[in-house]
This record gives sequence, C-alpha cells and structure tokens, in this order.
Amino acid sequence: MNNITFGLLFAAVAGIMVFIALDELLPSAQKFGQHHLSIYGLITGMAIMAVSLLLFA
Repeated sequence: MNNITFGLLFAAVAGIMVFIALDELLPSAQKFGQHHLSIYGLITGMAIMAVSLLLFA
C-alpha cells in the first residue's frame, strides 16, 4: 500500500464520518430549533482543521 491508497482510504472514511454525523445530529438539532448553530459549528470546525493543516504540515 502506498501513500495514494492511504490518502484515498482516509478521505473515504472522513467523508463517511461527516455524513453520519450530519445524518444523526442535524435532525436532532432541528428538533430543538438550533440547526443553524450546528451548521455554523461544522463550518467553523472544518475551517480550523484546514488552517491547522496549512500551518503545521
């Protein structure tokens, strides 16, 4: 297994994890009336991760 294979596998697993989190958490947030707050948190978290990868990689 090479670096490209690992990268593709990690990207697929990350996509599945994001989908499951949104599929489970967004309806719960909407039920409590805070669905916009959860989307803002998701976008903020992704931005923080992107910046940290750029700064420390």
